[in-house]
Amino acid sequence: MQKVNKSPSMQLIGVRTSIINSGDNVVGVLSKAFAEQSLTLENGDVVVLAESAVATAEGRVVNLSDISPTQKALKLAHRYSLDPREMELVLQECDEVFGGVPGAALTITKGNLSPNAGIDGSNAPAGHVVLLPEDADKSASVIRKGLREKFGCDVGVIVGDSRTQPLRLGCVGVALGTSGIIPVEDARGESDLFGNILHITHKAVADNIMSACQLVMGEGGESVPCVIVRNAPVRLVDEDVPMPLFSREECMYYSNIRMNGTSKP
Repeated sequence: MQKVNKSPSMQLIGVRTSIINSGDNVVGVLSKAFAEQSLTLENGDVVVLAESAVATAEGRVVNLSDISPTQKALKLAHRYSLDPREMELVLQECDEVFGGVPGAALTITKGNLSPNAGIDGSNAPAGHVVLLPEDADKSASVIRKGLREKFGCDVGVIVGDSRTQPLRLGCVGVALGTSGIIPVEDARGESDLFGNILHITHKAVADNIMSACQLVMGEGGESVPCVIVRNAPVRLVDEDVPMPLFSREECMYYSNIRMNGTSKP
């Protein structure tokens, strides 16, 4: 059954945690942090997590000294001014490389447009990088079930990251995996202020919540990998609803990009 939270007073509660290490139990880390900050979860809360923290706990941290770049990685690393070892990981992780600029190879990774396949050297030990979670929807599901067992309430979970938008300076949030909420709501058939029927509009609920939480999480050393969102205008469900994605042909950005110099791994 879907439960819709219609309260207008949405709250964002940042949760500071200890440094998360490979092999840590995310639910355990969060439970300890909640207790230290006199926080608890309530029915209807949405727990938003930075993908780097989740990926680190899942062991997705790679020591670059263990990576031997191929000739293809060396060529593309030179083209895009990247560390050849990181470029090798990009090729291993992504579905496609189709361009780039100095410092970033533009890829399709796990169905998303992702610079450098989402691989990040920030918030990682020196000489290491963090890959994206192997399956962010599954990660969100496991964490949601653990939180429900621990706190005895129904919550939603979003695992997300930051991304740049075409022709826009700066980063916004993007949800990579969700559980317990409807991440994209279909608004087709609804009316606007003048009675016009909406024909194509979908509400990117999870992405918008993730963007709001980015303001609390920050992008550097804030040590706030979690935000509790209270009274969020979301549809809660007791199931896993994967993030819906456009096909490449349906995406108005991707389908119009000229594919000159495309390099597929």
